[in-house]
Amino acid sequence: MQQLLKVAMPKGRINKSAIKLLQDAGYAIPDDLEDSRKLIISAPEVGMEFIMAKPVDVATYVEYGVSDIGIVGKDVLMEEDRDVYELLDLGIARCRMSVIGLPDWTPVMNPRVATKYPNVASRYFRERGQQVDVIKLNGSIELAPLIGLADRIVDMVETGRTLQENGLVELESIFPITSRLIANRVSYRMKNDAIQQLCDRLQTVIGEPVL
Repeated sequence: MQQLLKVAMPKGRINKSAIKLLQDAGYAIPDDLEDSRKLIISAPEVGMEFIMAKPVDVATYVEYGVSDIGIVGKDVLMEEDRDVYELLDLGIARCRMSVIGLPDWTPVMNPRVATKYPNVASRYFRERGQQVDVIKLNGSIELAPLIGLADRIVDMVETGRTLQENGLVELESIFPITSRLIANRVSYRMKNDAIQQLCDRLQTVIGEPVL
């Protein structure tokens, strides 16, 4: 009996691009995978079982071995620092992590920085010798400088439209973001043939691996 490769698949904006990438690599992934209300979807015809997860949880599932592999944004990997193998840069869901603020922002002592990514923000400013007070928020980060909660924010930027609509501007770009294929360290050894075959097929679509 074939052993299924357990795949942590992110819900939301990455999902559709990830499905298309797998389909382009020759896997007959059902188109309705994104629309299903099921949290675990078996696809034995392609040797996979999909675990539908919030993007921020994908790396956790992979690290603890409930998923063999997963698709996750580089932003999550940078923030969470999970003990996983990063196998491929999939080149999808492109955006960037940036420092954002009002156009008339002026430097102050120990500015407050609001973000969903406190570890990324703290590391970025610390490496530049800047002391900041990081405030962790879970949503509507753009609101923080508008209501005086923070002087700047650190967040992902895709098109910049939301910033423009709220009178905000990018002040500094921190790093580019794409989605990555990651693997559990034990699974990478125990299911190496299946994982390597997947990597090889994806490489024909996206190019060379990161590692």
